[in-house]
Amino acid sequence: MEKYVNTLTQKIKTDQGHIFAYREIGNPVGIPLIALTHLSGNLDNWDPTVIDGIAVNHHVILPDYLGVGASLGPAATSIQAMATDMIEFIHQLGYPQIDLFGFSMGGFVAQEIMAQEPGLVHRAILTGTGPRGGKGIENVTRISDVSLLKAIFTFRDVKTYLFFTRTLNGKQESKAFLNRIKSRTHQRDKGISWPAYRKQLTAIHRWASEAPIDFSNATFPVLIANGENDIMVPTKPNSIQLAKSFQHSKLVLYPDAGHAGVFQYAAAFVKEVNQFLLA
Repeated sequence: MEKYVNTLTQKIKTDQGHIFAYREIGNPVGIPLIALTHLSGNLDNWDPTVIDGIAVNHHVILPDYLGVGASLGPAATSIQAMATDMIEFIHQLGYPQIDLFGFSMGGFVAQEIMAQEPGLVHRAILTGTGPRGGKGIENVTRISDVSLLKAIFTFRDVKTYLFFTRTLNGKQESKAFLNRIKSRTHQRDKGISWPAYRKQLTAIHRWASEAPIDFSNATFPVLIANGENDIMVPTKPNSIQLAKSFQHSKLVLYPDAGHAGVFQYAAAFVKEVNQFLLA
């Protein structure tokens, strides 16, 4: 089977004139899994081990947000607008129903897609994320800025500090993860611009101050996963609160893991996802 690091980047122009860059992998039959990435993330920030593992049994589609990477169009200034953009992308591809996989900010966007068009969603996987208005989410800008400065002065990737614990195990897993996402050597995606990055931070900060979404009538199954020590979107109470907001949910927390717990525990997470999507 083709590996994610070798998957070609494609583009599609919507009826509204926006151009979305995306990659797809896996057998293109059945309901596709749309994967929505994190703050500042592009197509090369997905862990190829996780994507390859899910794509063995599923059709996975991974888009760039508008104004990010190779996608052309204005970068959104709200999480709700990002969701509207992604719904536009999904409809242009022609899918009447999809599964969602949102990581971090992608989990925020996924929730807004569920709220805007619940009939579009078959199943959802929310990782490293929390509910709208969740405790501590308003601190993402401060935590990101402090970690970015630290990364600059220590000559390290900022994800070293934001995504993983600073335990010995966390440090080792951080290096392994960073090596995996750097393994693609050709046609890498364009990094996010500073203005688009600040727009995303503004969108997250605004989202953190808004009222929670009422998912009490949502009937689709939801898998929620996180590390036990997420400093960006605090695991407690956010992951627990998010799980309680759905009728049919399962919560998985990984020990000695942070924001990127699902990538730190890649094999276990892939097994969990495949069981969830095939149930």
